[in-house]
Amino acid sequence: MGTWAVDAFGNDYAQDWAEDLHETGNLDAVEDTLNTVLDSGAELEAPFAAEALVAAEVLARLQGKGGARTEDSAAVDEWVDARKAKPVKPRADLAEKAARAIERVLAPDSELRQLWEDSEHYADWRAAVEDLRSRLNS
Repeated sequence: MGTWAVDAFGNDYAQDWAEDLHETGNLDAVEDTLNTVLDSGAELEAPFAAEALVAAEVLARLQGKGGARTEDSAAVDEWVDARKAKPVKPRADLAEKAARAIERVLAPDSELRQLWEDSEHYADWRAAVEDLRSRLNS
């Protein structure tokens, strides 16, 4: 996985997922991504975990609780801005799924967590994920 930042958007999986998001006008992609993480087997594979973090960012941004807008977040920000012009109804079930998915990403059996633990940037990555979780829960 090509990774250049600790935030949810700083990797190839996230960028590919964000580009695919533009093919839908609703939250189906977000829900499908969260369901994949929640329904995965014993070990959560890194691509699914990375995509789940971006899906959670979509929900946070739709609630007006987004993180920094950057070049890496531009595809998601554009999609969210278009939805804000024509608001999407908030769904409590998706917020709850996102919270559980973040728990799964942070769990010991998460390949993404394991990869970050093996790097010198684990503390920064963990802080970025915790920030996302707090924005979703506030």
